[in-house]
Amino acid sequence: MIHPFPAAVTGAGLITPAGIGVPETWRTVLEPRDLAVEDEAAKSAGAPFCLRVPAFGPEVLKGKGTAHVDPFIRYALVAVEEAIQESGLDPAAWDGNRVGVVVGTGIGGVGTLSAAQDRYAARGPEGVTPYLHPRSLANMAVGTIASRYGVNGPCHTVVSACASGAAAIGIARDLLRTGACDTVIAVGTEAAVVPVVVAGFARMGALSKRADARASRPFAADRDGFVISEGAAALVLETPEAAARRRATELGRVLGYGCTTDAHHPTDPRPDGAQAEAAVRQALTDAGLRPEDVDHVNAHGTSTPKNDRIEGELLARLFPHRPPVTSNKGVLGHTLGAAGAIEAVLSLCALRDGVVPPVAHTETVDPQLPGLDLVLGAPRRVAPSVVVSNSFGFGGTNSALVLGN
Repeated sequence: MIHPFPAAVTGAGLITPAGIGVPETWRTVLEPRDLAVEDEAAKSAGAPFCLRVPAFGPEVLKGKGTAHVDPFIRYALVAVEEAIQESGLDPAAWDGNRVGVVVGTGIGGVGTLSAAQDRYAARGPEGVTPYLHPRSLANMAVGTIASRYGVNGPCHTVVSACASGAAAIGIARDLLRTGACDTVIAVGTEAAVVPVVVAGFARMGALSKRADARASRPFAADRDGFVISEGAAALVLETPEAAARRRATELGRVLGYGCTTDAHHPTDPRPDGAQAEAAVRQALTDAGLRPEDVDHVNAHGTSTPKNDRIEGELLARLFPHRPPVTSNKGVLGHTLGAAGAIEAVLSLCALRDGVVPPVAHTETVDPQLPGLDLVLGAPRRVAPSVVVSNSFGFGGTNSALVLGN
């Protein structure tokens, strides 16, 4: 028998194309503006538009060596700093042996690797810096976070494609459940707006071909692919008892987590959505809840024809009471391995403020998805108390989180 084990979220951090910090991104999600830009490097590789994190320097990220690591590490550090500050925890005072970090990323330091390959082609081995791997390996985000904040407990890197950020949160919660940690920092981070990555997605037909800043339009009748993006999110998780002892303010709770695998195709989701649905059911069972208890769904909603149809059908099947549905990818684009963590933070904002944000750029919902109550046009006041956040990825990986207050 599964006994619910909620984790208190006492701090959160975001860096997205909407800006640096949770408030800036949340404001933009509630009142969407067009963030996609024409980027020559991405455009030459097959993406008419993409989204990028605003440039920042030492005024945002202090510390020796932080200017030269791959952006996926820098983004993670910015998000973690905000989350720790909000939590009220003092890394100088905590027992590092009881603190853990779990980072989810789909691709890791691909920008650094790609640039190093170009230098190698031009100059041979002498053109490659000895710092290449410390600046780019997928596990170096978690290693850098641990070094920066004196974390000596379990530190893991999760690579589950576009479900990585959500999986990191689920695994972080499970580290608390096992008693291995008192505090765990969960992170999703990605910086893959890099020509070779863009070209790969474009060649497989996953990207929107629209030369339009409003091309990301989840569940829309005229959607044709995702718009690639980047960013990071971090959450500080503690047991509710630990948070109460130090009188910390809870932003919300991670109530449940589910994870399954399609075992169907390298990139295509299973057509009947059975395993994606199973992940959501697992998460609800883990939380001790039923489908009818769900007040709001933050969908994976990538704006791709096949994925949105399959997810939309499973949501209608699983939630016949039609809770309001949103997808943050309309305004933020698809941040790949960071998406699940970013969307978890925004789901907590929805719980806190009692409002569901609209799906940016979607004007007409796909008529083949009549069972969806998609929030369009303006935020909707619904005061949700239970939110499901879905994340699905290549390799058939499915992760679902249940969040509450």
